Amino acid sequence: MQSSLIQTIDLCKSYDNDGVVTPVLYDINLRIDRGEFISIMGPSGSGKSTLMHILGFLDLHSKGQYLFQGQPTATFNDDDLARIRATRVSFVFQSFNLLPRTTVRENVMLPLLYHPTIPAAEREERTLKAIELVGLSDRRDYFSSQLSGGQKQRVAIARALVTDPDVIFADEPTGNLDSASGVAVMQALQTLNDKGHTIILVTHERTTAEHAQRIVHIRDGRIVTDSKDFKRVMAGQTDQLK
Repeated sequence: MQSSLIQTIDLCKSYDNDGVVTPVLYDINLRIDRGEFISIMGPSGSGKSTLMHILGFLDLHSKGQYLFQGQPTATFNDDDLARIRATRVSFVFQSFNLLPRTTVRENVMLPLLYHPTIPAAEREERTLKAIELVGLSDRRDYFSSQLSGGQKQRVAIARALVTDPDVIFADEPTGNLDSASGVAVMQALQTLNDKGHTIILVTHERTTAEHAQRIVHIRDGRIVTDSKDFKRVMAGQTDQLK
């Protein structure tokens, strides 16, 4: 049986500030398969962003296990982690994080300049393809400061996918957008998922979360519901009725 792309086993996270220990996550057990579109949903302070930062190698867990592609992440050294951040995961943030006096094409190409294996000869082709996938080919020579909020977020999505990562993390990607722009951004993420990309979305908005195939709800640092488990239970009940 092929291992999951991501698996956590009794994962916990606490912060220690001068001897004051603050627990944030408790016993997180989660499996995410390649090609899933999953929303991690919860109110502010629930621990959802901390979980995303751990899964995306921006933070370390305190206890339990985190397996990435079947490998225990506790065995990864600093070079392993740097390589994974550069090649295997990408992020889309609420604030876009674009360079304002740089064109769409240059913003999207930026991760390729630091990629350890993609040759320079492929950069232009990959960049233009990523821009096309988010529907902004006619804006590729615009400065990011000339774009609307929704367009800026689609540029950020193109930048995230240009390295062909295993998983794209989207942290409140519609939080700064009006409803129409938010829908366009979620449609762009859905298109990527339809093409096989794994998407992990973090949000506190149910209307945004419902674009995903699966919703994991976190409250007070614990998983309280997982729609994948719910579907499995319902399927079992249906089988019993046959």
